[in-house]
Amino acid sequence: MRFPKETVLVTLGCSLSLVQPAMAQDNFDTTSQTGADPVLPEPDYLSLWPELKVAEVVGWSEGQTPTVPEGLAITPYAKDLVNPRTVHTLPNGDVLVVQSRAPEGKPTSRPKDFIRGWIMAMAHGGGGAQKESNLITLLRDTDRDGTVDDRTDLLTGLDSPFGVAWIEDTLYVAESGAVLAYPYSLGQTQITDAPRILAPLPGGPINHHWTKDLALSPDGRMLYASVGSNSNVAENGIEAEKRRAAILEIDRATGASRVYAEGLRNPNGLTFHPETGALWTVVNERDELGPNLVPDYMTSVQDGGFYGWPYSYYGAHVDRRVRPERPDMVEKAIKPDYALSSHVAALGLTFSNGSALPPDFANGAFIGEHGSWNRNHFNGYKVVYVPFEGGRPAGPPQDVVTGFLDGDSARGRPVGVGIDGTGALLIADDAGNTVWRVAASDGTVTAAPVGTDMGVTTATRQTGP
Repeated sequence: MRFPKETVLVTLGCSLSLVQPAMAQDNFDTTSQTGADPVLPEPDYLSLWPELKVAEVVGWSEGQTPTVPEGLAITPYAKDLVNPRTVHTLPNGDVLVVQSRAPEGKPTSRPKDFIRGWIMAMAHGGGGAQKESNLITLLRDTDRDGTVDDRTDLLTGLDSPFGVAWIEDTLYVAESGAVLAYPYSLGQTQITDAPRILAPLPGGPINHHWTKDLALSPDGRMLYASVGSNSNVAENGIEAEKRRAAILEIDRATGASRVYAEGLRNPNGLTFHPETGALWTVVNERDELGPNLVPDYMTSVQDGGFYGWPYSYYGAHVDRRVRPERPDMVEKAIKPDYALSSHVAALGLTFSNGSALPPDFANGAFIGEHGSWNRNHFNGYKVVYVPFEGGRPAGPPQDVVTGFLDGDSARGRPVGVGIDGTGALLIADDAGNTVWRVAASDGTVTAAPVGTDMGVTTATRQTGP
């Protein structure tokens, strides 16, 4: 469905005017929606249009950086990238930066979707000629001083890539519609061999949530791929959601796959906890129930677990927009472990264990919050840290990397996070086209690099029989 630009602007103007009265009344404490038991106000089923407030992307001026607390130092690790989404460290310390744009020609199912897409294009700075994206760039810090010495494009011409994993001379890449397997030995700076398709993933023609993340199991046998929903709350029909809003388990040897967990509207940031071996994810929850519903969250993922979408949220809170109702599904919905507040758009997750960061960040999770659009006060647009004890969240989230917002404008927006080969935190800033490096201000580094995939795997193999 297509709409003339004038219609979009008029409709957008009406939409924005509808939310103006609410802006003055919204004194909601977003911190009340973090942790194990978030405050959940009554849903708003009556609004014609979603509440909107979008940060226009202005980029970073020369010398500008995000802000970090005392004891940390932040520097640009790589600039002049094109929509960097995720970062991934190989066992030799090389860092892969996945850059991507949404698949072209995604159809919209509602006028609301078209308006939202237009808004998000503005928020990502869509004007002017676009540089090539959909590629993976390798960054090498040869002397481990926190500065990139060599940079080369490892793969180009990909189909909206997002997640990657490496093991046994094979690089796995999750594109928008399949997991590909490339022959790749550590140290190579280019891949020329054609890939094989390990496993298809749910893709078009709608492909509402196109980012597919990857994680390697602790024993190295399985890959886990995240697949977001094809809608906000199944308005395209439940058949369009087959094997979506889910995490799939893929056998590396055969490519056979199964649904590992479901009811997760848009899961990303798949990673295994280095102590417990449990799979964790961050999830973007549903929109258009008001500015303070529904909180995005971080949770451990149970094999066979169902987390509510689309029938309910946070356990038994039924979403009355979904027909037919499924009380049987609501009854078995698992309440997520840890709320992150509404509409922060959490997309990145990494554990800090084994990093070279100060002791205050020795045992916890860093989360990249891309930032809100579906509320009238900004939320997110930062990286937070959640302390853990015994493999579980154990305290309120702490702001670690801020300064992405400048009034009603955005200099950048964080997405994926990871630990580099020296033990520093890396942040993929897809709107600022930069990867940021956050290190201990005293220059502490790890004794040797540990790859993103190999922390749990190595520990498991050392302590196993």
